[in-house]
Amino acid sequence: MKKIVIVGGVAGGASAAARIRRLDEQAQIVMFEKGPHVSFSNCSLPFYLSGVVTDSKKLVMMNPNSFEAKYNIDARVNSEVVTINRDKKLVTVKNVVTGESYEEAYDVLILSPGASPIVPKLEGVELPHVFTVRNVVDIEKLHNAIVEKDAKNIAVIGGGFIGVEVAENLRLAGRNVSLVEFAPQILTPFDDDMVQILHKEMMDHGVDLVVGDGLALINEQAITLNSGKVIDADIVVLAIGVRPETTLAVETNLEIGETGAIAVNQNYQTSDRNIYAVGDAIEVYHRLMNKKTRLALAGPAQKQARAIADHIYGIPNQNRGVIGSSSIQVFDLAAASTGLNERTAKQLDIPTEAVYVIAPDKVGLMPSSNPLHFKLIYEVPTGRILGAQAIGKGNADKRVDVIATLISMGGTIEDLKDLELSYSPMFSTAKDVSNMAALVASNIMAGRFKQVRVDEVRGLVESGAVIIDVREPNEFANGALKGAINIPLGEIRTRMNEIPKDVPVYVHCRSSQRSYNAVMALENSGYDNVYNISGSFLGISLYEYFNDQQLGREPIVTSYNFK
Repeated sequence: MKKIVIVGGVAGGASAAARIRRLDEQAQIVMFEKGPHVSFSNCSLPFYLSGVVTDSKKLVMMNPNSFEAKYNIDARVNSEVVTINRDKKLVTVKNVVTGESYEEAYDVLILSPGASPIVPKLEGVELPHVFTVRNVVDIEKLHNAIVEKDAKNIAVIGGGFIGVEVAENLRLAGRNVSLVEFAPQILTPFDDDMVQILHKEMMDHGVDLVVGDGLALINEQAITLNSGKVIDADIVVLAIGVRPETTLAVETNLEIGETGAIAVNQNYQTSDRNIYAVGDAIEVYHRLMNKKTRLALAGPAQKQARAIADHIYGIPNQNRGVIGSSSIQVFDLAAASTGLNERTAKQLDIPTEAVYVIAPDKVGLMPSSNPLHFKLIYEVPTGRILGAQAIGKGNADKRVDVIATLISMGGTIEDLKDLELSYSPMFSTAKDVSNMAALVASNIMAGRFKQVRVDEVRGLVESGAVIIDVREPNEFANGALKGAINIPLGEIRTRMNEIPKDVPVYVHCRSSQRSYNAVMALENSGYDNVYNISGSFLGISLYEYFNDQQLGREPIVTSYNFK
């Protein structure tokens, strides 16, 4: 009979315990959790603040009695493993309620301690109205404090997934919310040209979004930023990020990797082969970066847990590394990403190109049809797909999951171009946006036309470049790039004499599809100086809006158009 001890009872630990039981009915499984709950949905914690999750008890998926009755797993809460004796294969466990300690033997030990919130060493972080969010107890304390104080103004520090979700749910609950992010943008998996859509969405729903500025100090009623800006705050939520919980591993002299997380091999064994580690506390291999990284996501943690259980019982496991797929709801928009963003790919010196396509998420005749913004990143000259990002009211996650699958299989833009996907007017278009992106990418790769990006357009406008807008006159009248010339697509062939051949000419429409047709008509008529503006006027409006509001700069459009 094997005795398996697990430290940590949430995603990684609980998943490993359940899989071990399915493989071995005789094993003795003991799982320790230092908090009062095991197997809770930590990804759902912010939704309690808005009432989407109506009762905090619903966040707890299993309790110790259920583990015992259904799986014969001994789950002990309020039990902190404080030391490991590797030579004797013993752990020392402290009951955090009574303070009593005892020893527990193991044959195999699995570490799943997770990650802890980063709390900066700044004045005021110890004040009672400052909170972090890690578990059910944390979210209950935060919720209760907001209700008891009837807090009107809440500052959330950090624009990662937790920070954005906390800010969103507090806003849905009717609070005045400020979200402060030190970096130039929130949600770093998204590139600058895509994240501006989410910046605008936050602003449109009343969040006071501040980027490029950090927290300096906290006092009783407000926070002060590095810039000197003061923001009223009855409650402060620190969501700056997390660090792997490695205290036990360090004190046990287990190897810590280059990322600061626990080092593991391909089977998730630590430097002690009788001790495995899983989840947010370990470093993993990123198959696209070709290096070790940290990835605090529930999906990979559960897969790692299963692999550990399988390895204990001699079942082969193929560790293919991670690519980093994630999704998030930001008010009315779904946003998803996978693989590398363009920024990271270029930092890694991977020869990279990207295309940005805006297409309907379903057939335009359908009343629920909306634009879906889709960015595809690929390697040059191989066409190997490196990543994708999608944002819209429709199924952004579905499109990104298609790309994640292709990445895992080493797929290219040629594979994606011909990929046969399901179609119904209520779900997508016959040629899905992901197919469209691959077609655009293959055209760019083959040199059939040239493009410029939305982030290059301001420079073009300010330099007086020749810009042709091929939308209809009524569209042009509702908002246009300053200095642009309106030649509708239906008139492009009869008005070519107005378009110069001796200087670069930049063409756009609403979403780049009509302008692509105009560019090809011009190229096939002897023009070799024309460029399609990727994202076109809709993309430009979304890209420019937030920075114009934040920086107070002069817009490059006569009026924004977000439809």
